[in-house]
Amino acid sequence: MPIVPLYGHEQLRSRLLDAARAGRLPSSLLLYGAAGVGKQRLGLWLAGALLCDRPDEAPCGRCQSCRFSSELVHPDLHWIFPRPRLEADARAEDIRADLAEATAERVAVGGLYPRASGSEGIYVATVRAIVQRAGLSPAISRRKVFVVGDVERMVPQEGSEQAANAFLKLLEEPPADTTLILTSSEPGALLPTIRSRVVAVCVPRLGDRAVAAFLRDPLVEEAVAREDLGSPGDLTRAARGAPGVIVAGGATVAAREHASHLLAAAESGDRADLLRVAFAQGATRARGHFSDTLDALTELVHERARERAARGDELGAARAAKAIDAIERAREMAFRNVSPNLITASMLAEMARG
Repeated sequence: MPIVPLYGHEQLRSRLLDAARAGRLPSSLLLYGAAGVGKQRLGLWLAGALLCDRPDEAPCGRCQSCRFSSELVHPDLHWIFPRPRLEADARAEDIRADLAEATAERVAVGGLYPRASGSEGIYVATVRAIVQRAGLSPAISRRKVFVVGDVERMVPQEGSEQAANAFLKLLEEPPADTTLILTSSEPGALLPTIRSRVVAVCVPRLGDRAVAAFLRDPLVEEAVAREDLGSPGDLTRAARGAPGVIVAGGATVAAREHASHLLAAAESGDRADLLRVAFAQGATRARGHFSDTLDALTELVHERARERAARGDELGAARAAKAIDAIERAREMAFRNVSPNLITASMLAEMARG
């Protein structure tokens, strides 16, 4: 059963296809943008186009490779994303089996999966499995494609320098029959050694028409009705051009509510209030829900900046821009698993100073 098709991004798709047909598509790409805009789905679509049996028509949607890609069973399409950590001695076949099972679960829900939890990551055993697989010949197509989602969750570990260096070399000089497509909602949290070896492509937010089309998809309609998420009009507005957040449902609403409390505390400038709100932040691993809160906080600050600029409040708009810088620094600390309490306290204090 195919997953929900890719909606929108027509101009970007056209550019990527033109580059592929002209032989100019970089072998190591980074698709970055806001959470929920469809970066991994775009990566899978591009992978299907590259594996299509009819290059001049790719993706034709009719050949065997296109059918396999749409169902995520193509042996030369490798989708890697954050997973719970397996045993330290996990073998490459264990990693592949775990990802195959997780992929089947995503297919079973039409590709409408929630964001990875804070305990999930791309660990060293997975990195080794990617490098090993990249060294093999394609199974049925002319090439093989790796789509690595949420690559900012690639966890550096002591004693894994050899695997890390092998992955960096793979990004820098992949085999001629290999394309690597990385995706990230937090490019600022990526290891600099990774950023320097890929060609970054921004994936923009979708227009309301594309979001509305996504909401009319039968699989999406079923999920929305099942979870009682709201009316299409309300959801289109709530998505803000990133329909993937709809899948998160209540988690997205909770993140925005928490972000509102953080912003109110920063704007009040009251030290006691800042500390109270900061230490109300859960002390769990600084990923997942905390990253959702930072995403929502960025959105709110952008809204404040637009409102103040429209009123001619240049000082207020400048303070909002500085606040966004503070949030980005918080993202970088979150990637290093610093306590969310400390991150939040530092970020709010910086935002309050303006």
